Amino acid sequence: MKISVDDLSGRDIAEFLQAHVDEMRAITPLESKHALDLDGLRVPEVTFWTAYDGDTLIGCGAVKRIEEGHAEIKSMRTEPTRKRSGVASRLLAHIISEARGMGYRRLSLETGATDSFAPARGLYEKFEFTYCGPFANYREDPNSAFMTRLL
Repeated sequence: MKISVDDLSGRDIAEFLQAHVDEMRAITPLESKHALDLDGLRVPEVTFWTAYDGDTLIGCGAVKRIEEGHAEIKSMRTEPTRKRSGVASRLLAHIISEARGMGYRRLSLETGATDSFAPARGLYEKFEFTYCGPFANYREDPNSAFMTRLL
């Protein structure tokens, strides 16, 4: 698996992210959907990575600067046929390492609170993220789980 920074210009990543946004819309009420589209990710505050197995896109993830020393994990997605194969763990480990190297001291995230997001919450718990209250511009939401960890 090769993980590298992506400029979000390729057709494959555009389709991959659109599938992510579509999935989030299907399982999350609109007012609780916080997945970013391409334009939301193409900002200076975001660093975006893709994971490839050969020529096949199998995962992605990003960090978005919130404030000095604090960033948010965004757009974590694994190709559905590759779920539970270690792609997300390797990608998340890479993102944590890179975020630390970028000078961030804290990473936070928002994910779903429903059963369909239990695997995602389990992944973040495995990487020592703990539950916290809303951060940045988020507010309390019964459909959201907020997590954070120090680097």
